[in-house]
Amino acid sequence: MTLSKIRQTTGIVLILLVLVVTQQRSDYDMTDPIEKVRAYTRWQEFDYGTWMGSALTLKFSVGTLNIPNYLDGEEQRKLVFNHLELLTELNQLNNEIAAIYANPNIQDPDSVAARLMQEQAGLKNQIKLQQPLVEAVIQNQISAVVGDFGLGLGNQPMPPLLYHSTSLPMALIVSPREEIKQIADISVMPELTLAEITRLEESVASGLNVSALVDEVGGVGVYPTMVAQTTNLNWLVETIAHEWIHNYLTLRPLGILYFSTPEMRTINETTANIAGAEIGAAVIERFYPEFMPPPQESTTAPVPGPPPTQPAEPVFDFRAEMHETRVTADALLAEGKIEEAEAYMEDRRLVFWENGYQIRKLNQAYFAFHGAYADEPGGAAGEDPVGAAVRSLRAQSPNLESFLNEISFVVSFEGLERLIQTD
Repeated sequence: MTLSKIRQTTGIVLILLVLVVTQQRSDYDMTDPIEKVRAYTRWQEFDYGTWMGSALTLKFSVGTLNIPNYLDGEEQRKLVFNHLELLTELNQLNNEIAAIYANPNIQDPDSVAARLMQEQAGLKNQIKLQQPLVEAVIQNQISAVVGDFGLGLGNQPMPPLLYHSTSLPMALIVSPREEIKQIADISVMPELTLAEITRLEESVASGLNVSALVDEVGGVGVYPTMVAQTTNLNWLVETIAHEWIHNYLTLRPLGILYFSTPEMRTINETTANIAGAEIGAAVIERFYPEFMPPPQESTTAPVPGPPPTQPAEPVFDFRAEMHETRVTADALLAEGKIEEAEAYMEDRRLVFWENGYQIRKLNQAYFAFHGAYADEPGGAAGEDPVGAAVRSLRAQSPNLESFLNEISFVVSFEGLERLIQTD
């Protein structure tokens, strides 16, 4: 067995052991807030054990062949591009088929859609056959960049970077009504219909007098990591890197303590967002430069000219509006005005909807979930100082490796504050 294979196997064993230890739950303890919620979800929860076993089997079968090593850089890029084109074609077919079945003027949608559904089946089979190799190529590319950043052993990520694109479970998020704080995050089956989702939310909310929300996720930091299927290459590599950072942190105190407090969860997610964005951008620059975003517009003063004939329409700033909503909701809840806060959030949801942001439910659980991703100022985090502290540590760190080396051993928000004060 080669040294790289020994490292890979060791990394897989280590992270699986840590995942088992840190994510295990009691069989049934109704004094535990999570178990109280699980009384409503047990028969709808996602089976991670089966999924991980299947994904690892697939990764080992492909990994032993080392197929990407037989393709040069341009062949690997063409493979990825072809895969994205197939996904785009599949999305278009899905939309056409859905439109046929939604059209009340079509009496026999089965026969009308028969040819398209045959094409759909063929495309799905092509994508399924091609996907393991495409994933291996992208894994190798991101691993190379991770090695450049110094985040591994011998220029190899530790744990080895493995991901699989799949239908992702949804997250049932639960918060107390009197304050915005996540007390449960339970993965439920992706096949749930909207009617079933709504019933689950209402059952948990009314049964436990809490705020509940079932929301989609872009990835899950199990091993291999789960990542949603997408045609957006920039988003894909950034999300894969984000989820690998969770694997990286799982072998260190910060990741082990992910569930210990809301502050630790925010530190984890904000760290993963920051590092994932930096790694993802470097992957695009190195392997897919044509996908790099355009340079920011110059900040130099414009050339004087005639004033516009009509004032420009104000642009709806999502992050600023969401920040204002969170701050106001926090203030109302701090005053004990729970019903007023909930009515206010619903009014604000309608404002977002009217401006093109189709938020299904805006409540305490929404902010408890989205507020933990605080890599940029404002937004759903409101005035929470935790995200700002993580950003400050990154700003004063000379590089990403130094930042992760320091923050990965943080065991509390107070410890993070001390790091900022001493650096």
